[in-house]
Amino acid sequence: MIDISEKKVQARTAVAEGTIRLKKETVDAIRASTVKKGDVLEIARTAAIMASKSTPQIIPYCHIIPLEKTSVDFDVADSSVKVRCEVGSSYKTGVEMEALTCASVALLTVWDMVKYIEKDETGNYPLTSIENVHVVSKVKKDA
Repeated sequence: MIDISEKKVQARTAVAEGTIRLKKETVDAIRASTVKKGDVLEIARTAAIMASKSTPQIIPYCHIIPLEKTSVDFDVADSSVKVRCEVGSSYKTGVEMEALTCASVALLTVWDMVKYIEKDETGNYPLTSIENVHVVSKVKKDA
């Protein structure tokens, strides 16, 4: 890991987002709460929050950061679900990896929960894709 012992503690936030493209039929099932595995967005939110807290176990050189905030919001459109994750902490290093992990796991969880609807007759996912996972903003202020 990088030595951060000389850095000062600062309030830090990061926002990351991404989108999963889905069939309209799948989005309709999410909206109607008829997906077999349960409430897609609530389970994806829970998985995302858990993932943000587990980032150092997933990405080897990430510092263990005491997170103070993780929020997960969804925007459901006709053929996609967009997730926006905000993570915050007062620490010596940024939280963008936690925000990116949060967004990525939210999208992967959505995929897992609806994959039976998304599959074509060969068992593949020709219309399903996770796109544009990126850091929207990263801010630090003196604590």
